[in-house]
Amino acid sequence: MSSFNAPDANLAPPPRFRRPSPFAWVVGLVFLALLVQGVMVMEITPTRLAKGAVNLVDFIGRAFPPNPADLDVIAESMLETLYIALVGVTAGVILSVPFAFLAARNTTPHIAVRVVTRFVIAAMRTIPDLVWALIFVVAVGLGPLAGVLAIVMDTIGFAARFFSERIEEVHPGPSEALESTGAGRFSVIGGAIMPETLASMTATSLFSVEKALRSAVTLGLVGAGGIGVELAAAMRLFNYDEALTIIIAILICVLGFEQLSSAIRRHVI
Repeated sequence: MSSFNAPDANLAPPPRFRRPSPFAWVVGLVFLALLVQGVMVMEITPTRLAKGAVNLVDFIGRAFPPNPADLDVIAESMLETLYIALVGVTAGVILSVPFAFLAARNTTPHIAVRVVTRFVIAAMRTIPDLVWALIFVVAVGLGPLAGVLAIVMDTIGFAARFFSERIEEVHPGPSEALESTGAGRFSVIGGAIMPETLASMTATSLFSVEKALRSAVTLGLVGAGGIGVELAAAMRLFNYDEALTIIIAILICVLGFEQLSSAIRRHVI
């Protein structure tokens, strides 16, 4: 006759949830308080949501069918948006490379240079591209040049960060081997670091183009050129059918370039 053996306490499964710490409770309560306060400040009410749904249905009804009357103007503006993105990203990526080497721990000439460079990169990344566009509209006037400069600043903040992180991940062996032969700093960078980081930099650059193309659309809303100018004008004049045509053109262009970028990354990188 076998006796029932109680399971060993050491073999008992761990509890599904841990008891939250006091700090976690404080963080959760603060988050909940801010969430409730935010809902109240934003005046998110069922009445407003219902009214918004009615207005949205009205917008969709007035937007269909799309109006292709100004398709040539839309195509020209969309092409200008593509130019803004390509020129801005190309200049931004080129400028990101020296920023990345100055910000990387293993290639910076001095710790002070690294700290200052990382701060500059963080500042470029933190300031939204629309704010950059407003600044450059004031500086150089309305038009695509302001959009290009805004894309350049935004790309440096985005790409330089990832470039520098990839440079810091490089295995030190090849660099040390070149240094042991008497190679200088630039020779080490060109012979050991760049070949290992080139694929990652290329992928980041392609992501930058995708990001810039979406940003270039919105930059036109503040006068920085491109298709955004046409979209803003159509919405202000209540030409919702023309606005829908512009939105469809933006959707086709952005999705098309994303597919192209993905194909390039699969077959080239």
